[in-house]
Amino acid sequence: MSIRNLEFLFAPRRVAVFGASDRPHSVGGTVWRNLSRGFQGELFAVNPRQPALGVPVARDLADLPVAPDLAVICTPPATVPGLIASLGERGTRAAVVVTAGLDAAHKQAMLDAARRHTLRILGPNCIGMLVPHLGLNASFAHADAQPGNIAFVSQSGALVTAVLDWANDRGIGFSHFVSLGEHADVDFGDMLDYLGSDARTRAILMYVESITAPRKFMSAARAAARNKPVILVKAGRSAQGSRAAASHTGALAGSDDVFDAAISRAGMLRVNTLHQLFLAVELLARFRDNRSEQLLVLTNGGGAGVMAADAAAHMGVELASLSPETLARLDAVLPGNWSRANPVDIIGDAPAQRYVDALRILREDRDSAILFIQAPTAIVPSDTIAEALLPLVTERPPRVLGCWLGHGAVAEARARFRAAGIPDYPTPEEAVRAFSFLRQYHRHQAELMQTPPALPEGLAPDLEGIRQLVREALASGCEWLTEPQAKELLRRAGVPVTPLRSVPADPQAAVAAADALGYPVVLKILSSDITHKSDVGGVRLNLHGAQEVLEAARAMLERVAQRRPDARIEGFTVQPMVRRRHAHELIIGASIDPLFGPVILFGQGGTAVEVLADRALALPPLNVALAESLIERTRIARLLRGYRDVPPAHRPSIHTALLAVSQLLADVPEIAEIDINPLIVDADGAVALDARVRISAACPAGAARFAIRPYPQELVETLDWHGQTLTVRPIRPEDEAQHLAFLERVDPEDIRMRIFYSRRSIEHSELARLTQIDYDREMAFIATRVGPDGTPETIGVVRAICDPDNDTAEYGILVRSDLKGMGLGRLLMERLIRYLRSHGTRRIVGTVLRENKGMLGLVERLGFAITPHPEDPDLRHVELPLQP
Repeated sequence: MSIRNLEFLFAPRRVAVFGASDRPHSVGGTVWRNLSRGFQGELFAVNPRQPALGVPVARDLADLPVAPDLAVICTPPATVPGLIASLGERGTRAAVVVTAGLDAAHKQAMLDAARRHTLRILGPNCIGMLVPHLGLNASFAHADAQPGNIAFVSQSGALVTAVLDWANDRGIGFSHFVSLGEHADVDFGDMLDYLGSDARTRAILMYVESITAPRKFMSAARAAARNKPVILVKAGRSAQGSRAAASHTGALAGSDDVFDAAISRAGMLRVNTLHQLFLAVELLARFRDNRSEQLLVLTNGGGAGVMAADAAAHMGVELASLSPETLARLDAVLPGNWSRANPVDIIGDAPAQRYVDALRILREDRDSAILFIQAPTAIVPSDTIAEALLPLVTERPPRVLGCWLGHGAVAEARARFRAAGIPDYPTPEEAVRAFSFLRQYHRHQAELMQTPPALPEGLAPDLEGIRQLVREALASGCEWLTEPQAKELLRRAGVPVTPLRSVPADPQAAVAAADALGYPVVLKILSSDITHKSDVGGVRLNLHGAQEVLEAARAMLERVAQRRPDARIEGFTVQPMVRRRHAHELIIGASIDPLFGPVILFGQGGTAVEVLADRALALPPLNVALAESLIERTRIARLLRGYRDVPPAHRPSIHTALLAVSQLLADVPEIAEIDINPLIVDADGAVALDARVRISAACPAGAARFAIRPYPQELVETLDWHGQTLTVRPIRPEDEAQHLAFLERVDPEDIRMRIFYSRRSIEHSELARLTQIDYDREMAFIATRVGPDGTPETIGVVRAICDPDNDTAEYGILVRSDLKGMGLGRLLMERLIRYLRSHGTRRIVGTVLRENKGMLGLVERLGFAITPHPEDPDLRHVELPLQP
């Protein structure tokens, strides 16, 4: 349901407490006291017992003079469904159900009653929520929250009160403080949608135990993360024990790793502890625009510098190297015994001017952030140093992190830095960790901006051949494809595979196949019942002649019969022994997560793959940038870059294999699991030596199961327009430069008339927002043609942004000024209307300047109703119903 009626939950004018009590330690009594203490709106108490609360107490809902906007329910479980039904009938649109102990039947009855009236429910079994700027404490928390601009949303009630206590002790304020409880209705996706557009909320913090409605969650998270930092702690990071799996991918792709992959693609940041949660939010709030990948450390103590360097090495943060020019300039202002390296140790006797001189030089390295560490000395007070440094550390863009070591002696210096907006940390380790969070956050933000196509450019799989192969295998009752079938599927998908021959379970047949292929060869058992052939002695490598093959085949049949007497032996496979001197063994796999759907795995392969556990996961769809990011999250990525006499591996061939697997998951919904292990790669390319593929008639994969909707290629259409070929298609992230060129050719007056925008320049961030869209919630169709220089040019765009409930879409349209009056605007509007109808959107609306006669005429011809705008006489509201 998303944000519908959430304004009544978080900004009510009238609140009623059902179960309000005068008993000191009761839930109803605590909620009533908390609300009575600060809420400035109308407040009603309801209790048939009518306790003495100092105000009139209604016996029931019927006794209330008006319907409350928000009801806080603290009554027994059996009363909740009926009360929700009565509240909905009376006109209430939000409720906090504090009550615990609702069984499944009560809970469903409650939801059914609420749904009829679009009444939103927080809970049940929750602490409640606080909105400090309204004085609203609709909870049984032990204290109020201070006003601020951070929102905290928790699935754990105990953590709500613990974090509230911790934050109050440190003076941290909140815009919203919310306990979701069992999140039967309002969930994390709803909260992200609401808080993502809330002007009072600068950052969103969450404690998560489980996610429901993953596609809704991902869309809401991606929308919120574009606007402000979203940082979370999730319980359940540790493994719950090994699970048996038929493939390496199935064993390695744990649910927590999948959650990390989802967080990465959504542009959020995950941390491990509540302390780190606030550590990260302070840095992102003050230092978010810093894009540095490296760190410079400036300190007056060698030990502190070593601690910072050790922390950087442990957390994967690179310390910048000092250039010869920088070294020479520092030599000129520092004593001869300074460290002459990074960390830059300017010695403990440094006066204030030495700090200033060194920092001014280091600031000229524009690619690095600076960690400033100062331990108090008797030479010069720390607050004097802080005062001297303030003009430098406050220069934009932000470059400096502070670390004042100690307590009382540096308290004033720390306060000066904080007052100036400089992030400050008590230890070097915490400062480095916070910087590592920043780097991780920016990488996730880069992934957020990627919207890969359904069909990656340059990839041309034989889909009909693949689907026919899968249909035949399913018809034969197979769950796991044989190795020959799996390799044929991969070959048709675009993954290079080794040549392979299948023969009956006859050693002489294996010899004949080996003679035909040429030695040396690899011999493997062929059985639909055996997925891990090595485990039963079903693989022999590097066989150099007929006698070796003959003996290996006979021994293999005996060994497999002893270890797997139940397995049906269909024969042998024989393939050339691939020997590459500098090859790396990789694994590429795919599996279906029960929550987030299809997932892709990459890492170091081979028989010890599960022991090494060097892998990373990503959600499809992938493009080259996302494939490269996936590779770089593994340890083997460093080896793939080359070392000593080993040349770099051919990355494009790895990208191709990853994109091919991503494509298979989108186009072949019957795929349940893929295991390519090993995929060997060297400087000349990659080839799959072994593969397993599991299929299912239940169709667990397919683009519809993706947590992130891929580029809707099916909406691309080509048509004739005034004798020219016109392509109308959804916009892509790659269109940014083309879109800027289009906007530059639109007259400023046309831009003002269409989108009330008068600036002559558009920033990259704004262009990114226009071209990098979430196709689940927004659509922008562009019209392109081939320009005079032979390259595509955009000549018109129409877009609609749907509310999270898909109830209303607000449109905007812009046509190049020199092409007005040729029917392009109507063509684009008709295409958008057709799409929104098929998408289930209920209505399309817009706001048009009263003087814009052309647009008003167009929408009137399309059937829109035109009415005066309720807030501005110079505007018109236009609306078209889309559904019966």
